[in-house]
Amino acid sequence: MFEWSSLWVLLLLPLPWIVHRYLPPHREKVRALRFPFFKQLAAASGSTPRKGAVVLQHGRVEILLASVIWVLLLLALAQPERLGEPIETTKAARDVILAIDISGSMDETDFLDSNNQRIQRLAAVKDVVGEFIEQRDGDRVALIVFGSKAFIQSPFTEDLATVRELLEGTEVGMAGPHTVIGDAIGLSIRTFEASEVEQRLLILLSDGADTDSRMTPLNAANIAADRGVEIFTVAVGDPDDDSQSENQVDIPTLKEIAARANGEFFFAGDQEALETIYARIDELTPRKVEVLSYQRRENLAYIPLMMATLLVVTFVFRRYFLLRRRMAP
Repeated sequence: MFEWSSLWVLLLLPLPWIVHRYLPPHREKVRALRFPFFKQLAAASGSTPRKGAVVLQHGRVEILLASVIWVLLLLALAQPERLGEPIETTKAARDVILAIDISGSMDETDFLDSNNQRIQRLAAVKDVVGEFIEQRDGDRVALIVFGSKAFIQSPFTEDLATVRELLEGTEVGMAGPHTVIGDAIGLSIRTFEASEVEQRLLILLSDGADTDSRMTPLNAANIAADRGVEIFTVAVGDPDDDSQSENQVDIPTLKEIAARANGEFFFAGDQEALETIYARIDELTPRKVEVLSYQRRENLAYIPLMMATLLVVTFVFRRYFLLRRRMAP
């Protein structure tokens, strides 16, 4: 494809003709010899003395060369460009943070897999969340893990394979035995401060009750809502556990967190239910991408400039050889 960046320059094409047609010739005063018998010489030659000027005359070849050079210079100024094939790239239009509880209680083996075999909670989460990460093509994903402390395992990135590898490398108790849900939300909010996109999604998965957080989970949820962060909470564990320990999943708090941050609450009792939950999250928050399209531009102004230069050189050499021929004896 071919186009001009400054096509309006071609409006100057008739400028030389307009100058030649409507402006007077250039006049220049030069020194001359004064003859005391000038009138007698004029009378003898039959001429009538008058003021005058010599208007330089150009041959047809010179006029043609000058016209072509002018046209080529204007074509160069018009900036001809060759456009390559359109290239489309996708840019993340949504940032997603996965906050995964890896406290000591995630070591319980009460999750049922597809074969009805009991597996570790964290192992089930890794399988399902890993598949979820792989389907985030076009999103930027960050991974936060929390126990007694909350840590950024991976900052925002589109390298989903690396995020999944980092998730696979986490182990129960790496962040301590307790559960700091409020601090995990607070760390997510700070992580989102570097985000420039409007849609911000936090998916928080926990199997326990908040302990030792510097910021309560509900206050953190309020701040997240003010910052435009949606929070989807996923509870895992045994809701029928009558113990009052921190290992008992705090369903009311997780529900309230989601409600305050414009999200939804889900409970997963087994691996199949966890898969269903992440599929549902996909439906509620479909992937968004921003498509950027650009075309490679190659400036071709050098072509008419080179042609004009060759013609100028031709013009100069032509005048030189004509002058040599006239001066030859």
